[in-house]
Amino acid sequence: MFVVSKNFRKNCLWSIGLLLMAWIGPKLVAEDNSNPHGTLRQPNIVFIFSDDHALQAIGAYGSQINETPRIDQIARQGMVFDRSFCGNSICGPSRATVLTGKHSHLNGFMRNGDRFYGGQVTFPKLLQSAGYQTAVIGKWHLETNPTGFDHWEILPDQGHYYNPDFIQMDGSRKRFAGYCTDLIGDKSLEWLKNRDPNKPFLLMSQHKAPHRNWSPHPRHFGKHPLGSILPPETLFDDLANRSEMLKESEMSIAEHFYWGHDAKFHGENEFPDHFMSGINNGEYARMTESEKATWDAYYGPENDAFLQKLRAGELTKEQITVWKHGRYMHDYLGCIAAVDENVGRVLDYLDENGLTENTIVVYASDQGFYLGEHGWYDKRWMFEESLGMPFLIRWPEVVKAGTRSEAMIQNIDYAPTFLEAAGITPPAEMQGTSIMPILQSEGTPPNDWRREIYYAFYESEGAHRVPQHDGIRSERYKAIYFPKSDEWNLFDLETDPQEMTSRHDDPDHQTILADLQQRYHALRKKYNVNSAVIPESRWQEKWWQDRFEAKLKQAREEAADLVFIGDSITQGWEGGGREVFEEVFGSVKTMNLGFSGDRTEHVLWRLKRNSLADQKPTAAVIMIGTNNTGHIMQAPTEVADGVREIVDTLRSVTPDTKILLLGVFPRGEQPSDQGRQNNVAINELISKFADGEQVVFLDLADSFINPDGTISREIMPDFLHLTAAGYRLWADGLRSQLQAWNVLK
Repeated sequence: MFVVSKNFRKNCLWSIGLLLMAWIGPKLVAEDNSNPHGTLRQPNIVFIFSDDHALQAIGAYGSQINETPRIDQIARQGMVFDRSFCGNSICGPSRATVLTGKHSHLNGFMRNGDRFYGGQVTFPKLLQSAGYQTAVIGKWHLETNPTGFDHWEILPDQGHYYNPDFIQMDGSRKRFAGYCTDLIGDKSLEWLKNRDPNKPFLLMSQHKAPHRNWSPHPRHFGKHPLGSILPPETLFDDLANRSEMLKESEMSIAEHFYWGHDAKFHGENEFPDHFMSGINNGEYARMTESEKATWDAYYGPENDAFLQKLRAGELTKEQITVWKHGRYMHDYLGCIAAVDENVGRVLDYLDENGLTENTIVVYASDQGFYLGEHGWYDKRWMFEESLGMPFLIRWPEVVKAGTRSEAMIQNIDYAPTFLEAAGITPPAEMQGTSIMPILQSEGTPPNDWRREIYYAFYESEGAHRVPQHDGIRSERYKAIYFPKSDEWNLFDLETDPQEMTSRHDDPDHQTILADLQQRYHALRKKYNVNSAVIPESRWQEKWWQDRFEAKLKQAREEAADLVFIGDSITQGWEGGGREVFEEVFGSVKTMNLGFSGDRTEHVLWRLKRNSLADQKPTAAVIMIGTNNTGHIMQAPTEVADGVREIVDTLRSVTPDTKILLLGVFPRGEQPSDQGRQNNVAINELISKFADGEQVVFLDLADSFINPDGTISREIMPDFLHLTAAGYRLWADGLRSQLQAWNVLK
């Protein structure tokens, strides 16, 4: 469930603005057909977006393994950005960033599986309000229905290559015979032909390809046969000389290639030592009998020849990995070939209908991809192959043909660029910067253009087990931070372009690392990156995972009237506070959602993963934040934002539940203790979140503090956690308010 936080409340004001624009926007366009950038008309925009298209598989980016003539046509007739990057290398989050011009932590879509809040400001909405016809066709992958589009027809989730379903605007699903990439091309052209020719338009034509499981059209079978593509130099990278976190991921061709899904074998896995089991080739199951026969006629002989050698023990592990890479490249590049052809169909339509000069055509992909580099497939990492994303743009009225730019751009820049091109001032909440000045200056960026980009990946417990990390990339260097291991890696992209050795420990690189760390923190501040409000799991800690699953099971089986939410102090009701708890709350149906060591971001993760299991308790007691102080001495304003997000999340999940928001308990023996002072400042801020009815604030600090301001070991033996006597004081402090809410008698 999406939670309306203070960031999104601002968007409500923008929504009102959109209504006004819907009324006056077309009038302004009609009265003044120019825009601030020297073009005579508002340009049409055709945004062609593929999925997982690696730079190293595009001719215009120097591909040595395939040709992409129609995509390259955009490069010849327009501009190529050689330093184009994503902010979060994963499908859904990148798409949300493109729409909003905001990094993942602010647009609310940080991981695949999140739900995109369609009420926020997006560039299609603003274009629509200014008189543009808008359509999105193909892959969407944002869980909620598109908003800001006059027409949409989208694939459910990832979609399928063969005979795919498309979700219609009335919510129904229709299955279409054919190949997905071609169908998206057909539907895109159909919309272009049937649009109102008197209005400017935005078409977002978004392909599934070349996303896994890489199932090419039969016309491309054999286009890149086994053995024709040389593996990259780093196919057998042992991942040494970098963080051990790299070895935790599960995306290697050698170890994590599936028998059916990836290798395209039928039947049971004969060689589990070499291939993963558990995911079959779902595309084959969707094929007609004729399509299956064509598929088997091509893949069958190759598979039989390989399996015969494997059964005979003739192949080494390295040879098996090379075969896997060859199968991968045949399928992946075959999927790209269809994308390239359908890009050409759109370009031909524009040319044939006199739309070329005043139409912006962009080809991009949601991120890059590994084609065996470091032994990997997939994306997610901040390394160059997945950090880089293609961006090619043709706009004859503005962009000089055949130009390239070294300017560092990011997918947060797309939305403000499209808006400015249309004569619309991008809203201040968009974090990107329009690249219009670069387009108008043959690729040369303004003097104040960015010199580094910020990246953050959050999906640590998801598929492929890539750990959470973020970092900064400058023109030459890259610094990556791994919070789980609290370590940095540093790469010199000039001397080590394949990122094989981290220099973070080298004495001669310490000044460079310190400078990047300073710039990293400056970027986080600029982009309002506050870890306290960014949901984070501790899934790698087994006890934490076990406790979460146990509490979720309890929530599903036992209704609770009173829920406690917090960290180790709250969890302690099950330890040193057990007797007091049973005495005071034994007659109430309760659930303890206290997890030792949790900070606000961990509580948020649990709540957003439905740790209440749809329960609607009468009351919830929240006490969280002391670990934000104790672990990282986080600024009170940031911690308070995290607490506010918890309150907002709980209210959105169960609106009728009364919330007793407790001040963070005092810590440290003396009043001068820095942690104590930090918690006092947090409490002053969070006290303002109470409305006196639905949310009540209660500060019990005086209950635990001696008259001279010190804390007794009889109450807190470590000046943080409570003894049984401390839990008695806590229970007594709660009694009155819970009685007023009829939770206690």
